[in-house]
Amino acid sequence: MDRVLKRKAKGERPYFFEDPNVDKLVSMIMGLAGETSVLMDRVDTIEQLLEKKGLLKISEIEGYEPSTQVLESRANRREIYLSEILRIIEIELEAESLEDNAPYSSAVKEVEEG
Repeated sequence: MDRVLKRKAKGERPYFFEDPNVDKLVSMIMGLAGETSVLMDRVDTIEQLLEKKGLLKISEIEGYEPSTQVLESRANRREIYLSEILRIIEIELEAESLEDNAPYSSAVKEVEEG
């Protein structure tokens, strides 16, 4: 029986550092660390099963040298992955840059309106 965990806890989110951005960053890192740990366990399971069934040896995985096409594909996938992880930071930076332009935009509008 699968249980679905709630994505958000009830109540206010506790803060452990003075700067809430540090809390956000720590949360991101811990989330990634947890996901990475699960992925490592799953990859290990796949490797163990492949070797046990005689389909592949772990030494073949360790000695594998990807082609240029595979390396390019991995680089593209990594870029998309990192972009998703850093999206919240990019959104905040864009918002800050728009706020910085607010006085300039306001001044231009005043001049245009005369």
